[in-house]
Amino acid sequence: MKDVTPLTEGWTLRHAPADTLSAPAEAPAGDIPATVPGCVHTDLLAAGLIEDPFLSRNETAVAWVGRTDWRYDTALGPRGTEHERTDLVLDGLDTVAAVRVGGVHVGNTRNMHRSYRFDITDRLDPAAATPLSVEFTSAYTEAEAVRALVGERPNAYPEPFQYIRKMACSFGWDWGPTLVTAGMWRPVRLEHWSTARLATVRPLVTVDGPTGRAELRVDVERTATGGGVLTVRARVGDHTASADFDGDGTTLTVEVPDPALWWPRGYGEQPLYETELELLDATGAVLDRWERRLGFRTVTLDTGADAHGTAFTLAVNAEPVFARGVNWIPDDVFPSRVGPDRYRARLTQAADAGVNLVRVWGGGIYESDDFYDVCDELGLLVWQDFLFACAAYPEEQPLRSEIEAEARENVTRLMPHVSLVLWNGNNENLWGFRDWDWEPALDGDSWGEGYYLGLLPRVVAETDPTRPYWAGSPWSGGWDHHPNDPAHGTAHSWDVWNRTDYTDYSDTVPRFVAEFGWQAPPAHATLRRALPGEELSATSPGMLHHQKAHDGNGKLERGLAHHFAVPPAGPAHFDRWHYLTQLNQSRAVATGIEHWRSHWPVCAGTVLWQLNDCWPVTSWAAVDGDARPKPLYFTLRRLYADRLLTVQRRDGRPTVVADNQSAIPWDAAVRLRRMAADGRTLAETTVTARAGARSVALATVPGELLPDAGSGKEFLVADAGELRALHFPVRDHAFAYPAPRYDVATVRRGGEPDVVDVVVTARTLLRDLLLQADRLAPTAVADQGPLTLLPGESATIRVRGWDGDGAGDGDGDPAPAAVRAALFMVEPV
Repeated sequence: MKDVTPLTEGWTLRHAPADTLSAPAEAPAGDIPATVPGCVHTDLLAAGLIEDPFLSRNETAVAWVGRTDWRYDTALGPRGTEHERTDLVLDGLDTVAAVRVGGVHVGNTRNMHRSYRFDITDRLDPAAATPLSVEFTSAYTEAEAVRALVGERPNAYPEPFQYIRKMACSFGWDWGPTLVTAGMWRPVRLEHWSTARLATVRPLVTVDGPTGRAELRVDVERTATGGGVLTVRARVGDHTASADFDGDGTTLTVEVPDPALWWPRGYGEQPLYETELELLDATGAVLDRWERRLGFRTVTLDTGADAHGTAFTLAVNAEPVFARGVNWIPDDVFPSRVGPDRYRARLTQAADAGVNLVRVWGGGIYESDDFYDVCDELGLLVWQDFLFACAAYPEEQPLRSEIEAEARENVTRLMPHVSLVLWNGNNENLWGFRDWDWEPALDGDSWGEGYYLGLLPRVVAETDPTRPYWAGSPWSGGWDHHPNDPAHGTAHSWDVWNRTDYTDYSDTVPRFVAEFGWQAPPAHATLRRALPGEELSATSPGMLHHQKAHDGNGKLERGLAHHFAVPPAGPAHFDRWHYLTQLNQSRAVATGIEHWRSHWPVCAGTVLWQLNDCWPVTSWAAVDGDARPKPLYFTLRRLYADRLLTVQRRDGRPTVVADNQSAIPWDAAVRLRRMAADGRTLAETTVTARAGARSVALATVPGELLPDAGSGKEFLVADAGELRALHFPVRDHAFAYPAPRYDVATVRRGGEPDVVDVVVTARTLLRDLLLQADRLAPTAVADQGPLTLLPGESATIRVRGWDGDGAGDGDGDPAPAAVRAALFMVEPV
């Protein structure tokens, strides 16, 4: 059986080359301890040699790290005699490196997204330790050399990320810092083996819907030290198959007569089958083993033409799915810090918000198997981008062969994961070619089209034919239509954020919204940690540094001005600015998703930009860089629930819409009230919206319940059980909100010392009441986001992670001043 020796201990890091004349002034002299997996930045940070680049404006002070060459060193133990071969296996090197064993060069790497294997059997000393060195060339040096070789290409950011196969967003993005990394970011190990080992395992799962019969076909390739017949044996649950072969590979099929089907979250269960593949020699001894958990389901992508254009609808087990999605970026600029627990925490946050699809964005990484394992368990569909984003990518060498090898390896690695349902060629590059003035600048040079419309679909068809491939996002399915035509395929909606107002989301019904979003700052406690000692204001130095979008604050304030009076600049008004910009983010996203969901099945999905952040920053994320949920997160939980009640315009008038994405029909009895700003009910009735399973129903609002179109003193309330929808005929700055009056009490939870209930009772209309729990304690989290209370209504907000300092011990004790200071709501102009 193969033996594995992890190489995690005894590493050191130093500037390379070692002569001080070529070292940057900031580079440390001599060796420092190194962690593998890890990167140069995290090692320098652990050694106290750089300040945390996530804090204040330290990012700029460590820019030299990315332009410096580095060397990692360790020692390998003496060569053993019990195995014929020893391979050095590097699962991820970031990025351009030379590997030396015993001072002898054994190989080069130039791709962060691939693994590498070198036979070092004859390089190991049988009696003493053997030095191992990995020398990293600055990613800038490599990228600039390739650019000089293949020629200049346009991109969306002033960094050379498209000339090197590396995580693009480490060069900075409109939500991320420029921290260009180097290091061994995934595990390094020695593999000792004899006779043969498993080189490639490709499991192809098929399910015959009408019969329920399933097959697992496994294509196996081996690497051997000699010839001879070997046996490969596969087991799926209680079902087995085996095959003998004497060549480089074989195929065997395991029949599974009636498997339990895997379903997306909200559509059924997620059964997973333990699967094992063993390679045996002529005596029956196990030489190598491959183990995964597989699921059984079908997936199709409907891209047929219809009366509305060209569809883009995913179906799992023949059930069309409305994709309630989020875009995923690397959860840390230093991805080696993201392990199984962090993946599970972040993806559980997504699932708890009702998400059923996660798009892994093309400017990041192919995540570790830990990520996809959690998606398999939670029923989160995965849309996987190939790693191309916002740039024209050269198709010449040395990039082309690297890209093909990278694609084949990662398709093979990820295809066992049942949650993976779509391969996508790129992010915004087909669109960029058409709309971003790339075509004249390129003047006939290659730019990536050959990858997206040629190489990548061929790799998927040859390697993983059970899954659909789409050339890019946005993409209309062909050059017959504009790449970002909302009537065809996938669309990105960014003009609204960049140029207009979020109410304009209602102007179109895209077939599938793969990106849209609205910015907001992170939680207050996140800002306080990231900007220590700084007096916060919208334009303070640290706030501006942690806003990476072009004119980001300008867009925030222009978007706010459509609805609210923009608070004056300065620390005295920061808290109000912070609340209103976070609220505007929630309102914007709600406007889009409610409108698009109401048009199911014409619109078959919304994928919010974005779920997460990679550092503390003002961005489009629902969960900030310190893992704190913004108000948007709680709004998303309502928007992505199985049942959504909303008021939308149909034929120019407000209409009740009941969107039922559950399997159980919903006869929604909707209580309608036309109310005055002072809380009086002016008219009331009940209407019924009958929504079948996975369908949308409309109910007309009677004329006497409609507020006057220009009224700033009336609004409509629609209630169906615990669901509530509101319709205000004018924008907030034109509505006659009363001065808010309310009572606040605290209730300690018996036996739970860090849980306190905050009870708010409205005496007037309270619009979008929000408790920012992190203002009570950095660890505190509330269980609700913005909510609207009518006069006389109460709401209980449970706060965890706060000791209740100042709160009474009885029911209804007046809340301490800190609670009132953490409460925000819409106020009259």
